[in-house]
Amino acid sequence: MGPPNNPAPAIGLSVVVPTYNERDHIENLIDRICDAWDNSPEAAATGAIEIVVVDDNSPDGTGQQADTIARRRPVRVVHRAGKQGLGTAVMAGFEVAQGRLIAVMDADLSHPPHLLPRLVRTLRETHADFVVASRYVSGGSNDDWLLRRVMSRTACTAARVLTPVRDAMSGFFVLEAERAKSARTVARGFKILLELIVRTSPKSVVELPYGFVGRTAGKSKMNLAEALGFLKQLWDLSRFNAGRGAGRPRHLVAEAGIALVLSDEAKGSR
Repeated sequence: MGPPNNPAPAIGLSVVVPTYNERDHIENLIDRICDAWDNSPEAAATGAIEIVVVDDNSPDGTGQQADTIARRRPVRVVHRAGKQGLGTAVMAGFEVAQGRLIAVMDADLSHPPHLLPRLVRTLRETHADFVVASRYVSGGSNDDWLLRRVMSRTACTAARVLTPVRDAMSGFFVLEAERAKSARTVARGFKILLELIVRTSPKSVVELPYGFVGRTAGKSKMNLAEALGFLKQLWDLSRFNAGRGAGRPRHLVAEAGIALVLSDEAKGSR
């Protein structure tokens, strides 16, 4: 028997979305991701999209809602037995993702789906190892409530001992699937990007400015336990870095038209 007349298109991008009690947002998010991708030149340049929803047995039925959406959208749902942490959810999504590229984003609409094609375009045109949607480079912003803004800024400043990336706390980024799947991380909490950047030794990271929109519904997942977990993560990653003696990645900032401007640290390393 010959090949089918209409073979499924190759998947160019897998979007990993960890969820816990996001039923009210998930359909809107998936529709907006698909519409943004399908209406962009990146769909032709990169390939088809799939959305990998990794649900930690949400009591509100988020996983079941995602199963229903999968009947009409390119969605793959990973059902986990319980709440095991965002970091492990992202890694579970990496394991099943079929795209050549993988993006990670939150489910609560704080990350703008229309930015996904530009993140991918930046990765493709710069050949960077990571492209990070950043609140803390020129053109970026964060309208979250005050305490969370202070906590975020403090954490990003602390992370600068490990990486030149200004927004190492970002949960919105894209990288090649091969790099994502090669990562050996131990973090369970929120700061999976920092873990990936340190442990996979990228040569270059690009930050793309965007405006973060704080949660308007639902309950924030940040708490004291997560903050303490972050401090332990910094300690563990500092020891990991010291043990291997690796250098810092080349750091660039993308502006309008994806013109790239080297940071001061990157200029000094050339």
